[in-house]
Amino acid sequence: MTDTPSKPAKESATARQDRLRQALRENLKRRKVQMRGRASQAGDVVAVEASSDADKIQDFCSRPVDPDRD
Repeated sequence: MTDTPSKPAKESATARQDRLRQALRENLKRRKVQMRGRASQAGDVVAVEASSDADKIQDFCSRPVDPDRD
């Protein structure tokens, strides 16, 4: 029994590197899409927080002044 691989080592190593390269490329694409989605959601959250802060300021400014308050 011989423990020789069916393909030469150089072809095997090249094929492995090609698979790894492709997997890394796909992973990078997924991560970019994920980051764009998170940035989009974060932008929406910031916009909502900014509008709620503006509402709080508006409410604070429109309150009647209490002369008895220090």
